[in-house]
Amino acid sequence: MEASREFVYQKFCEYYRDPATIIPSPIIPNQREFAYLLFKERFMVRHKRFEGIRNLRSVLSETVPSDVYHSCAYYENPDFDMDKKGWLGADLVFDIDADHIPTTCDKIHDEFTCVKCGFSGKGLLLEVCPACEATKFEAKTWPCEICIKSARDETAKLIDMLTNDFGFSLDELHVFFSGHRGYHVHVEDEAVRSLDAMARKEIVDYVTGLGIVILDKDARRKIKKGTAKKFNLNNFGWNKRLKNGMETFLQTATKEDLKSIDLRNNSVLENRDTIIKRCINAGLWDSVDGVKDQTWLKLAEHVRELQAANIDTVVTTDIHRLIRMNGTLHGKTGLKKVEFPAKNLQDFDPFIGAVAFKKGNAKVLVSDAPEFKLSGETLGPYKNQTVELPVAAAVMLICKGRAKVAN
Repeated sequence: MEASREFVYQKFCEYYRDPATIIPSPIIPNQREFAYLLFKERFMVRHKRFEGIRNLRSVLSETVPSDVYHSCAYYENPDFDMDKKGWLGADLVFDIDADHIPTTCDKIHDEFTCVKCGFSGKGLLLEVCPACEATKFEAKTWPCEICIKSARDETAKLIDMLTNDFGFSLDELHVFFSGHRGYHVHVEDEAVRSLDAMARKEIVDYVTGLGIVILDKDARRKIKKGTAKKFNLNNFGWNKRLKNGMETFLQTATKEDLKSIDLRNNSVLENRDTIIKRCINAGLWDSVDGVKDQTWLKLAEHVRELQAANIDTVVTTDIHRLIRMNGTLHGKTGLKKVEFPAKNLQDFDPFIGAVAFKKGNAKVLVSDAPEFKLSGETLGPYKNQTVELPVAAAVMLICKGRAKVAN
């Protein structure tokens, strides 16, 4: 594996030492903490301060790290220890990662092994080992198109909330492909910098739909007894999202879909168009026979999960968080973190736009790799075979532990 690590290291060297490489500076860089993971030593260098991007680029070309980060926070003394930095504020940052999103493909290409007992499996990474209750796993993941789409869909929901519910414009949102299997969204407006961890937790709760009370316990009790009909949704915030979500769900729902949410009401499908027009759009919730408050409650609870944005909640609430730096390489893929306009979310193809290595080929022995696309070319699947691949593909396979340089 030493030859393979050296190969990837040399490619990272070429990238960071190439004068044509663009690494945009974050705003107010002299108030940020910078950090980077040394490629060979696997040691994180932290608490670094740079007055400008030129000084940082010089260090990156000398040290050639595998991963580069800067703080979301602004400090008086970013190069001091944490308790002496002097926190001035922080950007509002969201991380959407396919690692935390159930997908149809994770059981095909994702594997995990418990570090303590060796229990292994496929699919979404567990929080606790069912065999020994340990919480540390070695994970083997892959960034496929389905994973990226799942993360992109969650990002789209988040952007919609930030613009329509919180009032930010698209121009105020900085949207990035993370370089691996997800997206980052930064809000760098002065209005959010002073928010403490609790205030950010409130934003997280809203975005994820946590704690939304569709009807309080007293109203639900009366509904069950048939003494009151109180279900109602207005056209603001999460109420509006629930209404829109119900309409979207009912437009294509099947009997199986309703059964999956424990709803066995034939009136829902028989009167689909009338329900959407009169109940949801006109607000006449009790105007269709057989469709009452219990039905609406079950639909609302289901739709809440569909409308919520699946984000890494810890990243947003952490006011000292380090985030991957724009324009730098991801050590797990060799792809770049790349910014693009929020309006281009659906059109940006990371398997083209985030590719750093665009020249040359390399011969590698691939142990196991699914079919994948990179730079517009379809490659794989491979199983225990030696192949000559574009450098970007070879680097990705080696970084993911699925290949090594062929002798």
